[in-house]
Amino acid sequence: MPERIIKASKELRRRATDLRDDIRESADSNLLGILRFLGLLYGPIDRHARIDQALRTSLKYRLAPHVGWRHALGGITYLLLMILVATGVLMAFYYRPSAQEAYSSIQHIVTRVPFGWLIRDLHSWAASAVIVVVLAHMARTFFQSTYKPPREMNWFIGVLLLVVLLAFGATGYLLPWDQWAYWTVTELLTVVPRIPLVGGLLAELVTGDVIVSGATLSRHFAIHVIILPWILFALVGLHFALVRKHGVTPPAGPVDRDGPGIPFFPHHLLRSVVVAVFVVGVLVSLAVLFPRPFSAAANPQAPPADMVSSWVIVDVSRAVLRYLGVWGFALFALIGFVLAALPFWDREPAAGMRSRPLVAAIGLVFFLGIVGAWAAGRTLQSEPPAASVAPAAVPAAAADGLPLESPGLSPPRLDAPPEGSVPDPGGG
Repeated sequence: MPERIIKASKELRRRATDLRDDIRESADSNLLGILRFLGLLYGPIDRHARIDQALRTSLKYRLAPHVGWRHALGGITYLLLMILVATGVLMAFYYRPSAQEAYSSIQHIVTRVPFGWLIRDLHSWAASAVIVVVLAHMARTFFQSTYKPPREMNWFIGVLLLVVLLAFGATGYLLPWDQWAYWTVTELLTVVPRIPLVGGLLAELVTGDVIVSGATLSRHFAIHVIILPWILFALVGLHFALVRKHGVTPPAGPVDRDGPGIPFFPHHLLRSVVVAVFVVGVLVSLAVLFPRPFSAAANPQAPPADMVSSWVIVDVSRAVLRYLGVWGFALFALIGFVLAALPFWDREPAAGMRSRPLVAAIGLVFFLGIVGAWAAGRTLQSEPPAASVAPAAVPAAAADGLPLESPGLSPPRLDAPPEGSVPDPGGG
């Protein structure tokens, strides 16, 4: 019996070895590109070598000597994006994008689905964290002047990524379909039709009705889970390709370019793992200790008595809307456009901010303006929606997401909001 077992184990080992060798010979080393996209590899891939040889060669890659912890912001951004994708996919199994079932499906996720509350709050906190980290990453790039040639295209793609992330948050904010989400989106969408040239078309695209209704919810869901992810993956892939092509920007001053560099494995990879564990720990702690509260189900006929936001840009947007109006949005959009085109008109070799006062002023207005607007927006947490979005008479069909059939009724049109004060929330 022992001899038979020994023979069987030897045969199993032989077959396992043969299978491993077959996989090595038949597998395409291009598959390692998946590991590069996930950030587990950094070095170039020898596409003519066997996959195991290409893997060993890539792991031996050395980064520039100046690469350190301060370069972790880009990696944190990518990690937060993966968390958002993973948690979003998990919630999509249970979410129902209709005005009749959206609110109840979210309640089902957070109360009935195992760890659904954690997944939902991780998604909510990651949505705010990714904006903060991206802005911090952009600020570091801006003030260190690392957007200059040959990295100007990477800066431009980074600005586009910020725009896409803002679109993700804007379209996803309505999906819980509670009072806070509904009236926040309603209040902010009153600005869209007043945007010059493209406002009317954009309002029709994202609203699909004269008020925020089930049609709006369906469009936001489609944009959020179908259109934007493809754009995001394309921009992230191109961003990574350019970063690897040009390398990490060297710091100002003398740099030891002939030094041995830092091994990607295990040194930099371990550093990345430490940062990832820290970020996930912070997010889980925030999700457990500060879960996102809910209000009642969306009711287009009765604004809430207060507003509570769960996304940092909502506070920024409400502050800009209340204090500056549509011109505040136009100003931020103009500054954003100037920043996107910055590498194409700021061609001076000088990197210090003192030698470029105009550039420094534009950057300070943009970044400090966002921080100031966020601080001002936090004071509006207890404020009800603006009077300009208060409904005059909203048919019950609109609350259910059904089309408006009677021309005699006058719902609060987003392109022409009625005048008047906010009615008593308790009065219906």
